[in-house]
Amino acid sequence: MTQQTQNILIGHLTEVRGDGMDARITEEHSTAAPIIKLGDEEILAGHIGSYVVIRQSHIGVLALVFKMWERDRFDAAGNRATDRFIALIPVGELNESNVFIRGVRHYPTPGAAVYAVGLSEINAIFSKFRDYEFFIGQLASHKDYHLSLDPRALFGRHFAIIGQSGSGKSWTVTSLIQHTMRAMPKTHMIMLDLHGEYCWKRPDGSIESAFPEEQVNYVDAMDLEMPYWMMSYAELVDLFIDRDDRGASMQMSFMREVLQQLKRKEAKAIGLGVVSIDTPIYFSLAEMYMQFKAANEERKDFGKTKGALFGQFDEFLVTMQSRFNDVRYDFLLKPKKRNNSASMADLLRQFVGLGQKKANITVVDLSSVPTDVRPAVSAQVGRLAYEFNYWNPRRREFPITLICEEAHAYIPREKGGQFDGTKKMMERIAKEGRKYGVSIGVVSQRPTELSETMLAQCSSFICLRTTNPDDQQYIRGLVPEAEGDLADILSSLGRGEALVLGEAAPLPTRVQIYRPNPEPKSNDVDYYTSWREGPDDLDVEGIVENWRTQNRH
Repeated sequence: MTQQTQNILIGHLTEVRGDGMDARITEEHSTAAPIIKLGDEEILAGHIGSYVVIRQSHIGVLALVFKMWERDRFDAAGNRATDRFIALIPVGELNESNVFIRGVRHYPTPGAAVYAVGLSEINAIFSKFRDYEFFIGQLASHKDYHLSLDPRALFGRHFAIIGQSGSGKSWTVTSLIQHTMRAMPKTHMIMLDLHGEYCWKRPDGSIESAFPEEQVNYVDAMDLEMPYWMMSYAELVDLFIDRDDRGASMQMSFMREVLQQLKRKEAKAIGLGVVSIDTPIYFSLAEMYMQFKAANEERKDFGKTKGALFGQFDEFLVTMQSRFNDVRYDFLLKPKKRNNSASMADLLRQFVGLGQKKANITVVDLSSVPTDVRPAVSAQVGRLAYEFNYWNPRRREFPITLICEEAHAYIPREKGGQFDGTKKMMERIAKEGRKYGVSIGVVSQRPTELSETMLAQCSSFICLRTTNPDDQQYIRGLVPEAEGDLADILSSLGRGEALVLGEAAPLPTRVQIYRPNPEPKSNDVDYYTSWREGPDDLDVEGIVENWRTQNRH
């Protein structure tokens, strides 16, 4: 600590608990405007979100102010005096060499002195992280100080961006990715864009993006063709079989048998020796349908005796037929370009940004994909990234991060739901992906609806404004006990302001995220302007046509 700052005493501890401390502010700093000068900056003594250091003997504890209140007391003559208190969350220790160590091992006792912390001390704490030059925003308590995170911890160990609708999630995601690509020019990311916020088509058909044109690869999931034959057995089960149906187990067993048979046939044709049920090689969906149909209608003894599986697959055949006749599923079930095993390499090149156009981020636009099939497509994208690096001998030099927008929609908390196979695939990436250079960044407005396994694997959290008590309680449970009270700050955060928790930052930090440039396409509808200056009539026939053709553009 510099001598100058050590002299600015602002209070003394009155209570010490395992998860926090309280301090009484000195009388001179309990005024209506308790301004103190630290170097070239002026701050309010003990204001919420600021840091203080507690000194006692050889102990130095750094703490964050998260609450302030006053209490009246009266002397014998009945004269009133007011004491001001602050509640502190200890975040780490400062040793004799002024080096910051996360976590508190030595606690002070009541009476210990509380000093204000200025930019020079902040710099000592964040200096190691500043070397990365991966800046994401300014400290809320010191606007002149720019916060750099540790990208190894952020991207290497999964992270979550959590905040309610309107808190600035898209803004934060865009800004984070923009600064990632500036700090690390060989970034490799794949983004699942559910609402077309990060890349979108203009009316003339050209592409507009929140990222530099030369660094982004836009992929419309409908044009992409995500062929069914690259899906795993579990994903095909999710797509065609209702697990609640009485004959579900029979349908699943028969599907396994048919798939094995069809894939063995293709493997022989392309000279592949060993094949499993999940080997990504071409097979004919029509042929699979016909085998189910034949087994379902089989009769023996000139029609007198029903076959063993007669009538067992009625439900399956209806589901498969309806999926096949639904134009929304054409990109998945009727591939025109990717209808042979050899077309797989080109698809993977496009995904990881190694196609004709090299790119740092591939944005997969899922906005036009039917809601009920998005989870299967999302899991397929994640699995392709995982499998690509699993078999990539240079995976350590080519790590990939998968950004999952609105993750609660396809990685839900509920067990045994319709897309259980999808959820398990994404959880597998969360649990094992780090070893193979595949990490996940989950973005969600409802952490309570998101898979617990997924969040448990995240080591860093960027929490935006959250007012829902259940979500606040959930976030409180995600962070170390001593930092749990920080969740109380979440409801008071401004737009684009975040609380950064976890390994990517040296200590829990309230930060104003840089404004992205360019900004993502906001999905907020301006009711005021629209209801004052909106159209007098609409092309209702065109809307009906769009509905019928399932075309939103």
